[in-house]
Amino acid sequence: MNITITLIIQGLALFLVAWGVMKWGWPLIMTAIETRQKTIADGLAAANRGQNSLEDAKLQALEIIREARTKATQIVDQANRRGGEMVEEARGTALAEGERMLDAARSSITTETARARGELRSQVGTLALAGAAQVLKREVDAKAHAQLLEDLSQRIAAG
Repeated sequence: MNITITLIIQGLALFLVAWGVMKWGWPLIMTAIETRQKTIADGLAAANRGQNSLEDAKLQALEIIREARTKATQIVDQANRRGGEMVEEARGTALAEGERMLDAARSSITTETARARGELRSQVGTLALAGAAQVLKREVDAKAHAQLLEDLSQRIAAG
Protein backbone atom coordinates (compact mmCIF):
# COMPACT_ATOMS: atom_id res chain seq x y z
CA MET A 1 0.00 0.00 0.00
CA ASN A 2 0.89 3.38 -0.69
CA ILE A 3 1.66 5.75 2.12
CA THR A 4 -0.33 8.52 0.50
CA ILE A 5 -3.53 6.53 0.48
CA THR A 6 -2.94 5.49 4.11
CA LEU A 7 -2.41 9.11 5.08
CA ILE A 8 -5.51 10.20 3.18
CA ILE A 9 -7.63 7.44 4.77
CA GLN A 10 -6.25 8.24 8.22
CA GLY A 11 -6.84 11.96 7.58
CA LEU A 12 -10.39 11.19 6.42
CA ALA A 13 -10.97 8.99 9.53
CA LEU A 14 -9.57 11.73 11.77
CA PHE A 15 -11.81 14.25 10.05
CA LEU A 16 -14.88 11.99 10.50
CA VAL A 17 -14.06 11.36 14.19
CA ALA A 18 -13.42 15.08 14.75
CA TRP A 19 -16.63 15.96 12.90
CA GLY A 20 -18.62 13.37 14.95
CA VAL A 21 -17.15 14.60 18.20
CA MET A 22 -17.90 18.21 17.17
CA LYS A 23 -21.44 17.30 16.11
CA TRP A 24 -22.54 15.06 18.97
CA GLY A 25 -19.92 15.03 21.74
CA TRP A 26 -18.88 18.63 21.84
CA PRO A 27 -22.31 20.03 22.80
CA LEU A 28 -22.50 17.53 25.68
CA ILE A 29 -19.01 18.46 26.88
CA MET A 30 -19.79 22.19 26.58
CA THR A 31 -23.09 21.72 28.45
CA ALA A 32 -21.27 19.89 31.24
CA ILE A 33 -18.55 22.57 31.34
CA GLU A 34 -21.13 25.39 31.37
CA THR A 35 -23.14 23.64 34.10
CA ARG A 36 -19.99 23.18 36.14
CA GLN A 37 -19.01 26.84 35.59
CA LYS A 38 -22.49 27.94 36.64
CA THR A 39 -22.32 25.74 39.74
CA ILE A 40 -18.91 27.14 40.64
CA ALA A 41 -20.09 30.72 40.02
CA ASP A 42 -23.21 30.10 42.18
CA GLY A 43 -21.01 28.63 44.91
CA LEU A 44 -18.66 31.62 44.83
CA ALA A 45 -21.62 34.01 44.88
CA ALA A 46 -23.12 32.11 47.82
CA ALA A 47 -19.74 32.24 49.59
CA ASN A 48 -19.59 36.02 49.02
CA ARG A 49 -23.16 36.39 50.29
CA GLY A 50 -22.24 34.25 53.29
CA GLN A 51 -19.17 36.37 53.93
CA ASN A 52 -21.26 39.53 53.67
CA SER A 53 -23.88 38.01 55.98
CA LEU A 54 -21.16 37.07 58.44
CA GLU A 55 -19.80 40.62 58.41
CA ASP A 56 -23.32 42.00 58.85
CA ALA A 57 -23.92 39.58 61.71
CA LYS A 58 -20.65 40.66 63.35
CA LEU A 59 -21.68 44.30 63.03
CA GLN A 60 -25.12 43.53 64.46
CA ALA A 61 -23.54 41.58 67.31
CA LEU A 62 -21.21 44.49 68.09
CA GLU A 63 -24.18 46.87 67.99
CA ILE A 64 -26.19 44.64 70.31
CA ILE A 65 -23.23 44.37 72.70
CA ARG A 66 -22.78 48.15 72.65
CA GLU A 67 -26.50 48.67 73.34
CA ALA A 68 -26.38 46.09 76.15
CA ARG A 69 -23.39 47.83 77.73
CA THR A 70 -25.12 51.18 77.44
CA LYS A 71 -28.28 49.77 78.97
CA ALA A 72 -26.30 48.06 81.75
CA THR A 73 -24.54 51.35 82.51
CA GLN A 74 -27.90 53.12 82.62
CA ILE A 75 -29.32 50.46 84.93
CA VAL A 76 -26.31 50.71 87.25
CA ASP A 77 -26.55 54.52 87.27
CA GLN A 78 -30.27 54.34 87.96
CA ALA A 79 -29.69 51.84 90.77
CA ASN A 80 -27.02 54.10 92.27
CA ARG A 81 -29.34 57.11 92.06
CA ARG A 82 -32.20 55.15 93.62
CA GLY A 83 -29.89 53.89 96.37
CA GLY A 84 -28.84 57.47 97.11
CA GLU A 85 -32.46 58.57 97.13
CA MET A 86 -33.36 55.76 99.52
CA VAL A 87 -30.50 56.76 101.84
CA GLU A 88 -31.63 60.38 101.74
CA GLU A 89 -35.24 59.34 102.40
CA ALA A 90 -34.14 57.21 105.34
CA ARG A 91 -31.98 60.03 106.66
CA GLY A 92 -34.89 62.49 106.34
CA THR A 93 -37.26 60.04 108.00
CA ALA A 94 -34.78 59.46 110.82
CA LEU A 95 -34.30 63.19 111.31
CA ALA A 96 -38.05 63.77 111.32
CA GLU A 97 -38.55 60.91 113.78
CA GLY A 98 -35.74 62.30 115.98
CA GLU A 99 -37.34 65.75 115.91
CA ARG A 100 -40.72 64.24 116.75
CA MET A 101 -39.22 62.28 119.65
CA LEU A 102 -37.35 65.37 120.85
CA ASP A 103 -40.54 67.44 120.70
CA ALA A 104 -42.41 64.71 122.58
CA ALA A 105 -39.65 64.60 125.23
CA ARG A 106 -39.73 68.39 125.58
CA SER A 107 -43.50 68.31 125.88
CA SER A 108 -43.26 65.56 128.47
CA ILE A 109 -40.62 67.51 130.42
CA THR A 110 -42.77 70.63 130.30
CA THR A 111 -45.79 68.68 131.50
CA GLU A 112 -43.84 66.98 134.28
CA THR A 113 -42.29 70.29 135.32
CA ALA A 114 -45.69 71.95 135.48
CA ARG A 115 -47.10 69.02 137.44
CA ALA A 116 -44.14 69.05 139.85
CA ARG A 117 -44.49 72.81 140.35
CA GLY A 118 -48.20 72.46 141.02
CA GLU A 119 -47.55 69.66 143.47
CA LEU A 120 -44.79 71.71 145.11
CA ARG A 121 -47.10 74.72 145.38
CA SER A 122 -49.73 72.51 146.95
CA GLN A 123 -47.22 71.13 149.46
CA VAL A 124 -45.83 74.60 150.20
CA GLY A 125 -49.35 75.86 150.72
CA THR A 126 -50.09 72.95 153.03
CA LEU A 127 -46.87 73.58 154.94
CA ALA A 128 -47.58 77.31 155.12
CA LEU A 129 -51.04 76.59 156.50
CA ALA A 130 -49.57 74.12 158.95
CA GLY A 131 -46.94 76.64 159.96
CA ALA A 132 -49.51 79.40 160.32
CA ALA A 133 -51.70 77.12 162.41
CA GLN A 134 -48.79 76.35 164.73
CA VAL A 135 -47.92 80.04 164.98
CA LEU A 136 -51.48 80.84 165.94
CA LYS A 137 -51.54 78.05 168.53
CA ARG A 138 -48.48 79.42 170.34
CA GLU A 139 -47.79 82.77 171.62
CA VAL A 140 -46.34 85.15 169.22
CA ASP A 141 -42.81 85.86 170.33
CA ALA A 142 -39.71 86.32 168.21
CA LYS A 143 -37.95 83.23 169.44
CA ALA A 144 -40.93 80.95 168.78
CA HIS A 145 -41.55 82.62 165.47
CA ALA A 146 -37.94 82.04 164.37
CA GLN A 147 -38.14 78.43 165.54
CA LEU A 148 -41.33 77.88 163.50
CA LEU A 149 -39.79 79.43 160.41
CA GLU A 150 -36.72 77.22 160.83
CA ASP A 151 -38.92 74.11 161.09
CA LEU A 152 -40.94 75.23 158.08
CA SER A 153 -37.82 75.75 155.95
CA GLN A 154 -36.49 72.32 156.99
CA ARG A 155 -39.79 70.69 155.98
CA ILE A 156 -39.72 72.47 152.63
CA ALA A 157 -36.13 71.42 152.07
CA ALA A 158 -36.88 67.81 153.08
CA GLY A 159 -39.58 67.68 150.52
